[in-house]
Amino acid sequence: MHQPRSLAARLRHRSVAVLLAVATVGMALTGCTNSDEPGGAALDTPLPTEVPPGTTLVIADQQERFQTALRASGELEKLPFKVEFANFIGGPEILEAFRAGAADVAPVGDVPPIHALAAGQDVPIIAAYQTDPKGIKLAVAPGVTATRLTDLKGKKIAYAEGTAQQAAVLRALDKAGLSTSDVELVRLQLADFNDAVRTGQVDIAPLNEPRLTRFLRTPGATVIPDSETEGTYFGLGYLYARREATQDPAKSAALRALVAAFVRSFQWTNIHRDEWARIYYIENQKLSAEDAGRIVDSLGEFTFPRLDQHLIDQQQATIDVIDAAGQLPRAVDAADGFDQRFDEVIGQTVTAAGARFEQEKR
Repeated sequence: MHQPRSLAARLRHRSVAVLLAVATVGMALTGCTNSDEPGGAALDTPLPTEVPPGTTLVIADQQERFQTALRASGELEKLPFKVEFANFIGGPEILEAFRAGAADVAPVGDVPPIHALAAGQDVPIIAAYQTDPKGIKLAVAPGVTATRLTDLKGKKIAYAEGTAQQAAVLRALDKAGLSTSDVELVRLQLADFNDAVRTGQVDIAPLNEPRLTRFLRTPGATVIPDSETEGTYFGLGYLYARREATQDPAKSAALRALVAAFVRSFQWTNIHRDEWARIYYIENQKLSAEDAGRIVDSLGEFTFPRLDQHLIDQQQATIDVIDAAGQLPRAVDAADGFDQRFDEVIGQTVTAAGARFEQEKR
């Protein structure tokens, strides 16, 4: 699946330039770590469990969701280290923060770790969560008719490389039997998706919550039905961290503790759904009670996959979709993007917290 030369040239030139810049600086920051052997001997070193006094982790959050869950659940005050939060919109901005050494760990979708790998930047996945796989929907601009994936042909589609929304668009095209040359991919920042589709600058935009709910307030706004888009989004999200942090004895012990708190805090949201809706979606995100309840219901239960071969295979499938569309500068192996040492604490915490590893089959 390849685009017409003019659009493809623009997208690939800008994408490769950004990725090569990230790779150059990223290798300088990591002491020229070989991307074919990420992390070196550190992968064979057990995670420390004792966090020294004075340890700090900088968490690059998105829409303040992780920090709100930590606070609401009481997990933040229990952490045995200092935490600083920085808020971002989308994986590319977070990758820049990692590259600059300005953040240690972040929650992201399934695509940003792929672009980190492609850039030669060593930012391994240390935990995962999954929500209902209908969490990203294809929003349709007022006045535009699109009820089937085949209706995407000829449409202008909002597109942000390095985000979960990128993979959702590419899977949707693949499922419809279309290629990127059959549509016009309009490169935008995630923060601009809502305004672009609401005002008709694009015909289609992949939106997640709470952006989707805000868009649906627009008269004439619609989405392509879930029956059409099933299988275009896995509902996967990750915690990933700078390799320097996972190699540092103090920070790696702190990251181990953070992974446990990550599981417990989102399991708390599973149990306290009404309270979570109020604290995060109503008070923090300024949505109505009706909208907050709908969002919580639509996301369903947070589950916490093991960092095992099944998860690696899912991530490889996403890599293959992006690569087939010509959107990666080089082939990458999903297994290189995981630090499986954290799987032990995931297994222990999920079991102790009464959480689940997998979504229920429907």
